[in-house]
Amino acid sequence: MLQIRDPRPHELDVTAEVMVAAYREYVPRDAPPPLQDYLDEIRDVRSRLADSTLILAEDDGRILGAVTYYADAGKEPHAAWPSGWANFRLLAVAPGARGKGAGRALTEECLVRARASGRTTMALHTTQMMQVARAMYERMGFVRVPEFDFSPVPGFLVMAYRLTL
Repeated sequence: MLQIRDPRPHELDVTAEVMVAAYREYVPRDAPPPLQDYLDEIRDVRSRLADSTLILAEDDGRILGAVTYYADAGKEPHAAWPSGWANFRLLAVAPGARGKGAGRALTEECLVRARASGRTTMALHTTQMMQVARAMYERMGFVRVPEFDFSPVPGFLVMAYRLTL
């Protein structure tokens, strides 16, 4: 049975590797260094814990995926979200665990936590390549906010979305 919860300290390394495995398909082996460095950033879950919460999805003791949730989007270092919004980033589901609802459950948990903390807007970034994720977000009611888009390297657009809670 799928459970959504905060990780235990001894699960951080496994969770990090699940997240890297989920994103590896989007980073070609010959990608420029900023994109290659992105995998190292994803793996470094501990560095994000000061300003965010790591939430994981597990089933029968197996970690299926995770997400980094910021109760205050203004503390997310890679975006210029308004303080007072919530956001999440690095939503990751292991390739072999996709299609079982873990991504949606992780997203829903972020929404629950944002509402509980009084936030009125949830924000996220995604890319054109992440078609399944974008379709899920749009089905959930997220809308594009291009004024928060950015390009970490030329020709690579990171697309912004928000949901009014």
